Amino acid sequence: MNKRYSFKQNEVEKIINRFGKAFYERVLRDIEVYAEKWALTSFQLIPSYSANLVFICDSASFGSVVLKLGNPSSRETFTEFNTLYRYNGRRFCKVFDADIENGAILEERVQPGNPLRDESSLDKRLAVFCSLYKGLHITPAKEEIYPTYTEWVGRITAYMSKRQDCKKLYVHMKKAKDICLSVSNLYSQKMLLHGDFHHDNILLGNDGKYVIIDPKGVIGDPVFDVPRFILNEFSDEITTELYKKINDIICILEKNLNIPNDILKQCLYVETAMGVCWSVEDGTTPEEYESLIKKVAFAETILNT
Repeated sequence: MNKRYSFKQNEVEKIINRFGKAFYERVLRDIEVYAEKWALTSFQLIPSYSANLVFICDSASFGSVVLKLGNPSSRETFTEFNTLYRYNGRRFCKVFDADIENGAILEERVQPGNPLRDESSLDKRLAVFCSLYKGLHITPAKEEIYPTYTEWVGRITAYMSKRQDCKKLYVHMKKAKDICLSVSNLYSQKMLLHGDFHHDNILLGNDGKYVIIDPKGVIGDPVFDVPRFILNEFSDEITTELYKKINDIICILEKNLNIPNDILKQCLYVETAMGVCWSVEDGTTPEEYESLIKKVAFAETILNT
């Protein structure tokens, strides 16, 4: 059996559009290298095209695995590996090996792998999130190798200050930075955070328990690991029903996680502003700016109630 994966034409186009031709050509070489290194066969591409190319494979050494191939110059491969290594399978998927210099990580495949997003009951989604969140956060072994949450906020604020085409979003981001610094003065623990702790990074395992995947690896107070989950409960249409739903979620999280209502609202506004500004940085078209502004304005409305 040929170990190498044969990309379909539409996959090639998407990879080149997202990562560039040089990345695609390197992936073709790397698949051969890692097929030998980790005894990998039966490659299946997961069509996400986000920060990495992701394959499901079979490994003679480790069983069913996930192979991630990212940009070698990206810090995220390094921080993800170190986060997973630090947790060592506790609530997170296991990491088996990595070639950090070349942006490759080999991880446990969570099966069946249904994302928490597929769970129709909001109460169940909240219960799962709360059970995983409580007692999750640990101190980093090497704090200096990770970015901090406030650095994330500061960097994207500085970037938006130079964008003349979306000044409204910069105003929101600047306000969000001030709020973030205020919250971090009150909540100042330096713990190892997931950084992208939402529904699609919480997968169902064979034993019926949910497992966390894809940590970014960032240092901050655990309160900053809550809002990404709330943000993923937003819907495209901003309605009074959505407003009630998000407020209800915040009240439930306040009770279960013992984090004050106003702190959760502030964190949600910061995360929403940062998320929409990252979209701008990633190349969102000017035609979409209005919908991004509406999203962060909605979070601001929740903040102000």
